[in-house]
Amino acid sequence: MNADQQKALNLRAGEIVEVRSPREILSTLDESGTVEALPFMPEMLGYCGQRLRVFTRADRTCDTIQCSGMRGMNNAVTLEGVRCDGQYHGGCQAGCLIIWKEAWLKRASQDRLPEQLSAPSDFRGGKEGECGLDSVKRTTLDRLITWTRLQGGSEDAGSEAFSCQTTELWRATYELKDPEWRQFLRDLRSGTVSVSQVARVLLIRLFNWVQFRRGGLRYPCLGVGSGSAGKLTKTPKMALNLVPGELVQVKTTQEIEPTLDPKNKNRGLSFDVEMVKFCGGKYRVLRRVERIIDERTGKMMRLPNECIVLDGVVCPGEFHSLCSRGGYPFWREIWLRRADGGETV
Repeated sequence: MNADQQKALNLRAGEIVEVRSPREILSTLDESGTVEALPFMPEMLGYCGQRLRVFTRADRTCDTIQCSGMRGMNNAVTLEGVRCDGQYHGGCQAGCLIIWKEAWLKRASQDRLPEQLSAPSDFRGGKEGECGLDSVKRTTLDRLITWTRLQGGSEDAGSEAFSCQTTELWRATYELKDPEWRQFLRDLRSGTVSVSQVARVLLIRLFNWVQFRRGGLRYPCLGVGSGSAGKLTKTPKMALNLVPGELVQVKTTQEIEPTLDPKNKNRGLSFDVEMVKFCGGKYRVLRRVERIIDERTGKMMRLPNECIVLDGVVCPGEFHSLCSRGGYPFWREIWLRRADGGETV
């Protein structure tokens, strides 16, 4: 890695960057295909040469592997609209927001950003020159694909084990020791969050502290921590057979709570407090999710029950210290209704 690549860019939200070339990126990677334990995934290779806008800094992330709280990361950002499509990870449909180390990026002029994000180039095939598939890109892609497979996996899709940014996130981060107010201050300075977002989080915490002291319900009024939770031992289902593009409305918390067990789950899927914000809103179905990688083991999981992702509905992180991961919440069809009211029991 040369001196220019080693230097931290200290990027801010909204800045325009260019993804470095495959040759430059390959030179930054260690023997495991990572920078500071964060993998450069083959799904990212197609963005090489593209100019994109910084969405957020990825200085902090919630730990969903060991559940140790918030963890920190150095010199990393997310880019607007750039999510993993799972192409080289068994077709995983989680749609995670990709994290980019600054070593893989360089600043670009502010007047050459395309009007819309280009689809990443497909490096799987094509004639020489048709997709820019030169020997460097072929070699880089082959190496990156090799690094996505964990030792001990097999060719059988049911037992194959993968390595991706999500499975390696705990190793790619560190324990945060700074007080939270300093973390929020860094987020404000970088443009990652707004004053109104921080104010809302702090007001919710103050309200819940007061309610806890006086024995009242906390916000949102759903969940074990709020003083309210589901009561079912066997949770119901409803088949809407939704397809991408359909307009749906998220039911109210009063309608959703009767579908949950005491852990606020419906057939094993949690209705998280971060999802309450979207109750009552209307959104379009982005896709049905049938398979995702288990971030703890790397194994591909086939989801036994229906699971829906809504377009533009991502975790706001209001109850997770404004975490920047921006993951898609998963929805049961019983928590939704068609905008025209059509339902099938």
